[in-house]
Amino acid sequence: LLGKGAILMVSSNPDRTSPVRRGAWILENIIGTPPSPPPPDVDATLKDNEAGAKVFPTVRERLQAHRSQARCNACHGIIDPLGFALENFDAVGTWRTTEMFTGTRVDASAELPDGTKLTGPGDLRNALMKRPSQFVQTLTEKLMTYALGRKLEYYDMPVVRQIVRDAARDNYSFSYIVMGIVRSAPFNMERLPADDKPT
Repeated sequence: LLGKGAILMVSSNPDRTSPVRRGAWILENIIGTPPSPPPPDVDATLKDNEAGAKVFPTVRERLQAHRSQARCNACHGIIDPLGFALENFDAVGTWRTTEMFTGTRVDASAELPDGTKLTGPGDLRNALMKRPSQFVQTLTEKLMTYALGRKLEYYDMPVVRQIVRDAARDNYSFSYIVMGIVRSAPFNMERLPADDKPT
């Protein structure tokens, strides 16, 4: 997933990468812990490169200035490293080794909050795979939301956790997760709204 063009494009700006968007996408869709929205009094946009400037600062340099405030770094210290590890992919997902605006070498290094050092997407994938149940739970929640046609409630979560535990015995195979959802009580007992019942 981390190298898929569609995901890399949707988590970028039209003209440049966005480590923040990419990191937030990973938190929400892979890890299952979406970041908090920025405080209302914080300008959440990065200043674009000025036309005619002799030196274009890299996205990393602009983000560093952005998170120099402690209240910004509280979230960006978690989000940004995930996105920095994908910086070798440009805004449309093409592999690159050189920054387009500066001509400098792409820096895809990062350090996760737990101290894990990353040098690119391979290290990021390995770091995420250390906790497979976390991804599988997020995937199961999203598949179950789709299958039920509604958002999950607190009383659905024991079923989700049970599916994840059971899937672990089958090395988290996708088919096992799908069958776990199909056999689950919430799926089998879900009622159609009155106006959607077949006649």
